Order: sequence, then C-alpha cells, then structure tokens
Amino acid sequence: MSATVQTKKKEKMLSSAGIKTILLTSMVLPGAIWFFLLRYLPMAGIILAFKNYKVYTKDPTFWNNLIHSKWVGLKNFKFLFSTSDSWLYIRNTLAYNVLWIILGLVVAVAFAIILNEITQKFVAKTYQTLMFFPYFLSWVVASYFVLAFLDPTRGLLDHYLTSHGMAAVDWYNEPKYWPWILTICNLWKNIGYSTILYLAAITGIDTTQYEAASIDGAGKWQQIWNVTLPNLRPMICILLIMNVGKIFNSDFGLFYTVPLNSGSLFSATQVIDTYIYRVMTATNNIGMSTAGGLLQNLIGFICIMIANKVVTRIDEDSSLF
Repeated sequence: MSATVQTKKKEKMLSSAGIKTILLTSMVLPGAIWFFLLRYLPMAGIILAFKNYKVYTKDPTFWNNLIHSKWVGLKNFKFLFSTSDSWLYIRNTLAYNVLWIILGLVVAVAFAIILNEITQKFVAKTYQTLMFFPYFLSWVVASYFVLAFLDPTRGLLDHYLTSHGMAAVDWYNEPKYWPWILTICNLWKNIGYSTILYLAAITGIDTTQYEAASIDGAGKWQQIWNVTLPNLRPMICILLIMNVGKIFNSDFGLFYTVPLNSGSLFSATQVIDTYIYRVMTATNNIGMSTAGGLLQNLIGFICIMIANKVVTRIDEDSSLF
C-alpha cells in the first residue's frame, strides 16, 4: 500500500510540475512568436544580398522575382567601399559610436548614482520621469525641438547671439558644430533609458554592504567606489557588450532627420545607414541595401563575440555567455 501511495504522490507531483511548465512556457510564446515572425523569418531575405533583384512584369510576385533574379556574388558589397565617401561614412559611424558608448556609460552611471542619493522619493521619481520621457519621442519630433533652437531666422540661439551683438550662425550649413549637436541630442534622448537600468541595479544592492562600509568609516565617495561600482560591474559589462555589437550601426532617424537631410552637413552627418538609404533611393537596388545590412550585422556579431571574450578573460561572471 505504501509503495502504491508513494507512486500516486509522485505522479501527482509530476503532473503538477508538467502543468506548471506548460503555463510558464505559454508566457514565453508571445515573445517567441514575435521573434520568429519579425526576426527569424525575414532572415530568408539575406539571399537578396547576393542577387541582382529585378521586378518582372509578367508575374511581379516577390518569390518569382527572387527566383529569376541573377546571382551576382559579392558584387552588391562593392558599393560600400568603392566610392570616395567610403572612408567618410565609416569614420563617422565608428567615431560617433565609440564616443557615445563611452559617454553613455559614464553619464548614465553618474546620473544613476546621483538619483539613488536623492532621499525625497517624489523628487527622485520626478527626475526619473523627466529623464526617461525623451526616450519615447521619435526623432521627427526631436528634430523640431532642435529646429526651434537652430533655425537661422527664428531660432532661440541665433536670437540670443544677435541680441548680444554677435553674428548669427547658419547652423544647418556649418558641419563643424554638428558632432557636438548630434552628441547632445543622442545623450538627451537615450541617457534616461540607460540610467533607469543602472538605477534598478543599484537599488538591488544589499544595504548591509553600505552599513558595513559606513561602520568601517567609509564616506559617501568611498561607498560609491568600493560598494556601488563593483556591484554595477556585471550590468556595465553586459550593456557594454551589447553596445559594442552595434558599433557599425547608426541611428538613422538621428542622422537623417535632425540635420534636415542637409547636403552641406554630409561631412559630419553621413553614416553607413544614411549612405545605404541614399544609394537605394538613387539606384532602387534592393540587393545593395540588403548587402549593407548583412555586413553591418556580421561585423556586429564579430564585435559582440570579441567583446564577450575580453570580458570573460577579465571577469567570467560579468560576461554574456
């Protein structure tokens, strides 16, 4: 009897565990379906990078066009490096991303620590909301905010300059100012998101560590240096690896919309995404744009693997895998 009872108990436990597993798995299904439909399924289009895609009038369906389009090998990749603008957009893409990765890390961690030190909850929540709000705005809306400051006729900055006896600046025809303008815009829009992530990691730190440091005579700066930053290291490493993976990508909306697509600013605003878009609109060659996107993702994958390997050598617990 006892063996039978134990067997029934085990069966009940297994059945309940199975039901629990099914319920938990069903929670993942919406995200998994989204990833499959919008991320994995479109990967079949990579084949366009190696074909001269043409639209056939007799049967202009995508699959018919794809099947009958000629193979061109790596020819679609040559346009990325065969023009005089190649060095320009590669330099801009890499330089902006390296600068913004470093600035984004330092500024976001600093703001997260500052917000954590604010004792009044209402004030802290207000600052968090104000910092996070720009993240939800599109670059089209942000471009109008920038235009309100930089408009050559009615802009606030030019009005300030002329009212103080200085010459007005034609901002949309002066490339030398735009590395600063784009950097400020990027930080203004994205820094709140990173700050919230770091702030969440800080609030998860065991308070007894701060109490022990305080008992040992550590001041606020010493607590930040010896308690907060070491506990933030895994989060910093993970976000750093993910950002390094996007080092050959650029925010199209920022570089195309905010400068108002001004041709005189190309030396400061031309990056790989805007270059691919302009080539595609000029030539209507889908294969070239696909090749550019594929190359970006391949370089991003390689950068992620290298960055993760470096982090693993330094601190294995802080790596992604």
